[in-house]
Amino acid sequence: MKRLTTKAALQAYRQSQDRNLTIGFVPTMGNLHDGHLRSIERACQDNDRTIVSIFVNPLQFGPHEDFDKYPRTFDRDCQLCQDAGVDAVFAPSPEELGISGRAQADADGRTSLRTTVVPPPKMTSILCGRSRPGHFNGVATIVTQLLNLVRPDRAYFGQKDAQQLAIIRQLVRDLSIPVEIVGCPTVREPSGLAYSSRNQYLSEEQKERASVLYRSLKRAQTLFEEGFRDRAELLDAVKTELATVPELRLEYLELVDPDSLVPLASVRRKGLLAIAARMGETRLIDNLLLNARAPIIAIDGPAGAGKSTVTRQIARKLGLLYLDTGAMYRAVTWWLAECGVSIEDESSVAEALQQCDLQLQSDVEGDRCRVWVNRQEVTDAIRSPEVTSAVSAVSALPVVRQFLIEQQKRYGETGGLVAEGRDMGTCVFPDAEVKVFLTASVEERARRRKLDLERQGYEVNLDRLEGEISERDRQDSTRAIAPLKKARDAIEIQTDNLSIDEVMDKILHLVPAGH
Repeated sequence: MKRLTTKAALQAYRQSQDRNLTIGFVPTMGNLHDGHLRSIERACQDNDRTIVSIFVNPLQFGPHEDFDKYPRTFDRDCQLCQDAGVDAVFAPSPEELGISGRAQADADGRTSLRTTVVPPPKMTSILCGRSRPGHFNGVATIVTQLLNLVRPDRAYFGQKDAQQLAIIRQLVRDLSIPVEIVGCPTVREPSGLAYSSRNQYLSEEQKERASVLYRSLKRAQTLFEEGFRDRAELLDAVKTELATVPELRLEYLELVDPDSLVPLASVRRKGLLAIAARMGETRLIDNLLLNARAPIIAIDGPAGAGKSTVTRQIARKLGLLYLDTGAMYRAVTWWLAECGVSIEDESSVAEALQQCDLQLQSDVEGDRCRVWVNRQEVTDAIRSPEVTSAVSAVSALPVVRQFLIEQQKRYGETGGLVAEGRDMGTCVFPDAEVKVFLTASVEERARRRKLDLERQGYEVNLDRLEGEISERDRQDSTRAIAPLKKARDAIEIQTDNLSIDEVMDKILHLVPAGH
């Protein structure tokens, strides 16, 4: 693992890497805990290379905050990064990033930098911004600089800092920074207290008492799942639980839109319950996303494990969209042929994709998705021998994969779908309500494949089939793009000796009540 301390060293490292390799970036202030490590693991899983920055940013600390005593554990942090598979740590000094000495934001948010990035005031004047003027200006200024220096494909931020996450997403859109911002779920101690570097300021008894933050949010979530949507009733539920720990001093409690941070009178689609409080002298924050959408069920696993059959039937059973990703790749293949585009010409492929309006709809009478391209139904056309023979080569194009991931994520915005593949739970829908890794032994998958082929009139050798399946497993799990991996929070279901109905029953038991 490389340790880089200057912009020049970082630039040299970036130039030494193959341009086709993807870069994941996790910005931190060090003193790493399990929350950071989950984000780092996610970045390592999603990308070819992972860079972690360690920089205690003086610009995001106010004049009376804990910059001087903020814990610095650089050697330990580097060891944790190396153990997690990080490729490089970037740890610049303030001077290296243009900050003179120990300059901090003043009480009005002014800094010593000549150029400061100022996020939209409507996003910084509420929640934590009320008591920390200038904090998010300091965050935005340094994050923008780091993104421009590292130039990652994806950058990872924790959902615990939900206001920061929303501001950075807006910042990236406004400044057209070419990076995907990935929000990582909050990681919690056994008590439910969200991991934070500031937790170490708490005694064990204070930590236990502070876990009321999460309990109070969960109490409101229970009401939400029962159909309560109004702001007052949700906030009252939180306050009722908080009252059981009177030594916790509430700073704010809000219900806001998780993207715009605009306060909500009620939750129509999704809302963010956000809270800040002090236990002793330690300031703690937490939040919980309330989502009224129907669930997303992501089913991954190796070839031959029965994913497609189970996915179709689960979707039909629950009345959800079967997101047939294979049909999406076929539709793009058909469209490129219609346009007369050679897959060797990447710029022409990208241009053709910009003119491709792809729509899917569940077929209530059949097992397939119905597919339209630019309002023309192509459900049958994409099954032609010509498309079948070309789809593998088209699917291997990074520009096609990126286009379709964006399309798949668009369907996921409103929920209500079941999707299967290799990376539905790890990459496409990391926030899916249900993640399943469906698998079976090589011997069982070969046996099933042999029966299928024999029903079609073919004679097959079982040993040869086992060898082919083992080789495909190796290729799928080691490929550079979309490798086969089990999501950390996925439930593994071993399907040997299970019928389709038994597999479906196991998955249906994982679906949240009411869906």
